[in-house]
Amino acid sequence: MLAFLLRRGIEVKPTEADLPFPKSLDRARTERFGQLLDSYAFRLFVRGAILKPEGFLPAEATRYLGAAKASAFAEELGDLGLVERLPRGRYRFLCLAHSFGGTLEWYVARELERRLGFAVATGLAWRARGVGGDLDVAAVADGRLVYLELKSGPPKHLSTSEVASFFDRLRALRPDVALFVLDTSLRLSDKVLPMLSAELERRGPTPPPRRVIRELWALTPHLFAASAKWDLMGNVILGIAQGLSALSPEPP
Repeated sequence: MLAFLLRRGIEVKPTEADLPFPKSLDRARTERFGQLLDSYAFRLFVRGAILKPEGFLPAEATRYLGAAKASAFAEELGDLGLVERLPRGRYRFLCLAHSFGGTLEWYVARELERRLGFAVATGLAWRARGVGGDLDVAAVADGRLVYLELKSGPPKHLSTSEVASFFDRLRALRPDVALFVLDTSLRLSDKVLPMLSAELERRGPTPPPRRVIRELWALTPHLFAASAKWDLMGNVILGIAQGLSALSPEPP
């Protein structure tokens, strides 16, 4: 992966993964954790629990789950050995992460590798002139580069500077297909799409976004915005398929 990027003039450095589990986690538990992350509800729970490094009651992790479901998720994490059980029904991650962002990157990259056979890398530090931020997920297959910018927080936290930086990275990276992905069940059309469209329009005339399906939108034939509405990875995979297909010549 790094050699592929270097051949395109892109020099990056892997960074230490910010994950709530150790590198030594065995395959069976890693697989089970990955399966649990298929659930949007579980991702919400883990996201909230990570933000309480001192420990948490299951109901404190997120207000979007009932008490029984939250307790079941906490017990799942306990059975996997990722959290320790504290007195008075509290839990605490044994490995502390700063945010859910690293876990989301790990999950998406894992699924692209597992389901589509991509070679993947996450959290790549890129210090190209005039380009800020890291590459969240870079994926390569059949000589094609797919880049995914991932946001683990709700749309209300998205800033215009983040959107502008994303487009700066696209201009410098020049991937074959790119996706701007938010792990949210909220509509992208309320805030996210207008922000992306405004920045894209600022850089040149462009048609309005086109809904592909559910909360998957095409901003150009090779650039997509996706959310977790219905199925995060289903939307991502369909966007990649659409983008790669658009690279092929029209049939006669």
